[in-house]
Amino acid sequence: MSEAVSRPTLEAVAARAGVSRATASRVVNGGDGVREPLVTRVRQAVEELGYVPNQAARSLVTRRHDAVAVVIAEPETRIFTDPFFALQLRGISKELTAHDNQLVLLLTEGRDDHARVARYLAGGHVDGALVFSLHLDDPLPGLIEGAKVPTVFGGRPGWSDGSNDVVYVDSDNRGGARDAVRHLAGLGRTRIAHISGPLDQTSAADRLDGYRDVMGRADPRLVVASDFTPAGGERAMAELLDRCPDVDAVFAANDLTALGALRVLRERGRRVPEDVAVIGFDDLLPVTEQDGPSLTTVRQDIEEMGRLMARLLLRGLHRSEPSGAPSSIILPTTLVRRASA
Repeated sequence: MSEAVSRPTLEAVAARAGVSRATASRVVNGGDGVREPLVTRVRQAVEELGYVPNQAARSLVTRRHDAVAVVIAEPETRIFTDPFFALQLRGISKELTAHDNQLVLLLTEGRDDHARVARYLAGGHVDGALVFSLHLDDPLPGLIEGAKVPTVFGGRPGWSDGSNDVVYVDSDNRGGARDAVRHLAGLGRTRIAHISGPLDQTSAADRLDGYRDVMGRADPRLVVASDFTPAGGERAMAELLDRCPDVDAVFAANDLTALGALRVLRERGRRVPEDVAVIGFDDLLPVTEQDGPSLTTVRQDIEEMGRLMARLLLRGLHRSEPSGAPSSIILPTTLVRRASA
C-alpha cells in the first residue's frame, strides 16, 4: 500500500518564503497590507510547493466564496430537454469560469423546493444568484429578496415596478415578434395565427403583444396559448386548424413550439410555406434544421444573455460605490429568413 502524499501547508509556504504565517495567509487569501516584495516571495513559494488554498479560510479573509448559484424555475425534465437552457448555462459558465467562480446549479422541481433554495441562498454558501424562467406567481423573488443575496434575473421581471433595484438581462421580445409578423404580412398572408408561450412569463406576454401590435384586432380564434414545448405546439396547431382551416401563416412563440406545429401541418397535408408559412423564435440549432423546410425564426443570442447575466452580477459584487450599480440590458433580435416563411 503506497504512502499518502501529504499536502503542502500554509506553514510550509511561510517558511519557504521567509515570512510569518499571518503574512502568508494574507497574500494567499487576497488580503491587503503586504509589501510587494513579500507578496512576490509568497506567491513563488506557493507555486514551488504546489500549495492549494483552503477555501473556507480564504472566505474568512475575503468574505467571498467565489461561487454563484444559478436557479432555474422549471422542472428538470424541461431543463434537460430544452436547448435554450443549455445555451444560457453555457454562457453563464464561460463567464464565471473566466473569473474563477464556481457555478452551483439549484433546480426547483416544485413549490416544495423553494424554501430549500431560499435556505441555501441565505446560508452564505454563494456570493450571488442568477435566476431565470420565472412565472408571475412564483414566490422565489420574494424568498431571494429575504435571503438578501445579490441577484440578476434572466428575463424582464413581471413583478418589478421599473425601479433600478431589479437588474435583469432580456431580449427585445416584443420587437422581435413585430418583425416576424410584419414579414408574414409582407408575404401576402392575411390569416396569421400566433401560438403563444405560457402567458405568466413576460417573454411570452411580450411576444403576444408584438403580434397584436401588427395584427390589431385580429380574429381572437387565431391566438392559442401553449407552453414552449413541441407537444404544446402540436396541440395548439391542431386546435388552430380545427378552429380556422383557412389559416395561412403561424408565428410560434419559440422554435420548439414551431417544431410541433410543423409536424401537425405535415400530418394534415398542409405544405410549408406554400399553404402555411411558419416562423419561430430563438434560432436554436438543430431545431431549425429539422426534417422539412428549414425554419425561419427570430434570433436572440441566448448564450450572450447568460454571459451578460453573470457579468452584471460579478460587476455588482466587485463595485465599491453604490453609484456604480449595473443597469439592466435588453439585447436586440434579428429575423433569420429560411425556407419556412
